Amino acid sequence: MSEAPWLIPLSPLIAFAINGSLGPRYLKRATGIVGSLGILASFLLTIGLWLDLPKEDSQREYILYRWLESGSLRIDIGFTLDELTVVMLLVVTGVSFLIHVYSNAYMDHDNSFARFFTWLPLFVFSMIMLVMANNFLSLFVFWEMVGVCSYFLIGFWHNRDSANNAAMKAFITNRVGDFGFAAGIFLIFWNFGTVNYSEVHGAIGTITNGAATTIALLLFIGAMGKSAQFPLHIWLPDAMEGPTPVSALIHAATMVTAGIFMVGRNIPIFEAGGVSLIVIGGIGAFTALFAATIAVTQTDIKRVLAYSTVSQLGLMFLALGSGAYVAALFHLATHAFFKALLFLGSGSVIHSMQNEQNMHEYGGLKSKLPWTYATYVIGGLALSAIFPLAGFWSKDEILAGAFFRGASSNGDVLFLLFWIMGLTASLLTAFYTFRMIHLTFHGMPRNRALYDHAHESPWLMILPLVLLAVLSIAAGIGLGFPPEHGIIHDYLHHVIHSKHFELTGDSTIIVSLAIISTAIALIGVMAASSIYQRGRPRPEAMGKLFPALYTLSYKKYYVDELVEILVIKSSKAAGFVLWAIDAKLVDGMVNLLGWLIKAFSSIGRRVQTGQVQNYVLIMATGLVVSLGIIMVMQ
Repeated sequence: MSEAPWLIPLSPLIAFAINGSLGPRYLKRATGIVGSLGILASFLLTIGLWLDLPKEDSQREYILYRWLESGSLRIDIGFTLDELTVVMLLVVTGVSFLIHVYSNAYMDHDNSFARFFTWLPLFVFSMIMLVMANNFLSLFVFWEMVGVCSYFLIGFWHNRDSANNAAMKAFITNRVGDFGFAAGIFLIFWNFGTVNYSEVHGAIGTITNGAATTIALLLFIGAMGKSAQFPLHIWLPDAMEGPTPVSALIHAATMVTAGIFMVGRNIPIFEAGGVSLIVIGGIGAFTALFAATIAVTQTDIKRVLAYSTVSQLGLMFLALGSGAYVAALFHLATHAFFKALLFLGSGSVIHSMQNEQNMHEYGGLKSKLPWTYATYVIGGLALSAIFPLAGFWSKDEILAGAFFRGASSNGDVLFLLFWIMGLTASLLTAFYTFRMIHLTFHGMPRNRALYDHAHESPWLMILPLVLLAVLSIAAGIGLGFPPEHGIIHDYLHHVIHSKHFELTGDSTIIVSLAIISTAIALIGVMAASSIYQRGRPRPEAMGKLFPALYTLSYKKYYVDELVEILVIKSSKAAGFVLWAIDAKLVDGMVNLLGWLIKAFSSIGRRVQTGQVQNYVLIMATGLVVSLGIIMVMQ
């Protein structure tokens, strides 16, 4: 399989081409089967690559063809074949396949079923090509393709203004990040004369620390946009306007993981970039805590999960900044399983509740949706990092990595603060997760009409939930035990080496940190159960106790309103001023010139009478005037 890796992205591309050309008229509902088979083929081919890829300390590159050549710039369409590529492809194709299967039932009654299964495989194809790229230009092209596909799918229900606005918001916000990303790529070519990964990484020591820092921070701006880090996080919660399978795909398998992957792929640049890793860790820790404080008050079930994703991505960036690179990618994989499970589980609830997403309209669904409930609780436990589920193993390593860097004499004490912020985010994660579970599945029904209509989802939706629940249970201990020396650590060791600080590997400290993080998570679970199941204290009382904080959280700290004032309205005002300058000043000057020419032409036209006697008179007058001037001058 390592001799023909191009087959992996080719399968979803063929599915896109078939569904796009034949789906609406001929295939109709069969487009779901075509799309699912295309992704399944990619997953099976990725397994073949995993088994076929030789274990070695260097990357392998497969060059498909020369794309362009100009001077010293040579760009190939090629693939990077290493362990990091395999891990990412297994996550992307495996989770995407389950989402495709689920979507066949979830979207069954949608009139645009064929269009949905046209864009979905293209989305996965773009992500596969992004992961397999061997140079920054190819990475950027498919980085943008992922953004375009997200625009199509977030705004899939284009008859809704909210969906169109959300798609536009996602597209424009990502352009802000992509401007920095593109500038970083230009600087890479300026400094190295190439954009090939291996050549850039090999020559990173030849440039100044300042240049490396600038490149690293510009690349990270691109990652902030794609992976929704503060302040470029604002697009992701609104992306919930798309169908729920799209939300699961964006949050678990594609798009938002691109920023994490890009930083992990280019660790040599970020390590050479001076303070860049501290910046990444700090923004990640802040975003993790910031988004978690918003999630605790949201009432839309999908928005709670959206802010949860922003928070979890922040933890992954905290791991990257701490030097715990494998832990970041480990959490990326486990998060893909339980976040896809929670989104698809939410879709099952929404499907049964006639598209209602407000959790205050739910309640008592445990008996109505037994399979959804059971798998949802497993996903919630994994997200809350409760031992021994998957989230515990990966999140614990992230927090331990931050602690080791902060407490070690060869580290940076700032990371102790980041560790505390991460712990606090973990407490809030467990709280809002079980708040969501209690409001949805426990207690008495709060909307009897919707409750009476509720029913368990069809098996085609339940089966992916069960498989993702199994992965959410087993993936952590299966891949991450023993800590720092699990299967995933040994497998990625050839490609990406985590930084080791003075205290790293101390088993006593590792166990102590695990106990602390588990206790923190259990406190969050018990607090949510006490408030939202037993009513001690009542939820309303908590809001009244801290009204200002509650309002800030519920209003998402007014970030969207600030963006509206500082960016959107100011941009419109600047545009109006520029329009006035163009329309009144520039066009006015041009119009004035035209008026003057027209006026002089009008005068000249009166002279051109077409009568010979008038011309003779003018000539005689001119002759007399000329002779008079000559005589005076003499």
